[in-house]
Amino acid sequence: MPSRGRAKIVVQYRTMHQRVVDELGRRIVGGEWQPGESLPVEGALAVQLGVSRGALREAVKALAAKGMLHVRPRTGTRVLTPEHWNYLDRDVLRWQQACDAATLMRDTNGLRRIVEPEAARLAAGRADPNDVRALQDALTVMEIAAARPGRGGYIEADIAFHGALLVASGNRLLGSLGRAVNVALEHTFAVSTQTPGAVEGSLPGHRAVVEAIEAGDPEAAAAAMLGIIDAAEQEITRSPGRPRD
Repeated sequence: MPSRGRAKIVVQYRTMHQRVVDELGRRIVGGEWQPGESLPVEGALAVQLGVSRGALREAVKALAAKGMLHVRPRTGTRVLTPEHWNYLDRDVLRWQQACDAATLMRDTNGLRRIVEPEAARLAAGRADPNDVRALQDALTVMEIAAARPGRGGYIEADIAFHGALLVASGNRLLGSLGRAVNVALEHTFAVSTQTPGAVEGSLPGHRAVVEAIEAGDPEAAAAAMLGIIDAAEQEITRSPGRPRD
């Protein structure tokens, strides 16, 4: 079972660059260096991390691209305020989850309320047979996983369902958004599904979304999607894995 307040994320580094980016990113999100504060001088920080200066510079460039650092010659590298950070970046989402799971979950639920009912409404008017098939396939896997001991694969199938919904909206920006926030959805679903009965209770709502989209009923599709979000928020409040503020 996931630890309290977060889905367990195992990070496997393929390169030294990834390890250094991850270490610095976690420290920034965790508040080791406050906004406006300069990072330690390059030589000292490289020694602290056990890497070359070149490897450290490349990691700093990567974090600058994520909106977390500002590099200025001769004046040092400063941490930017959180409103500059790219919260649709998968790494930033992971670090946010590790350091402030409650805020990430609140923001994820708020984003879902804004986006998913409207995506379902659009899908009811735009989805083609392939889109509907993708939703049906994801729902079938959810149903199979729900009946399986341990429910292995359920969360992955649920994420696939919601990603397919955004694609079915016909708005390519929404489709990209779904891929970007998978980390946040995984975190949210891992917590909500710990509540007894949550998995079984979610299936009829997902089925209602698919049926409304197939029937071309925008209002019913949006209402069914909003019902799923409402239920998930209630499940989170009762979940033994709910993150604490």
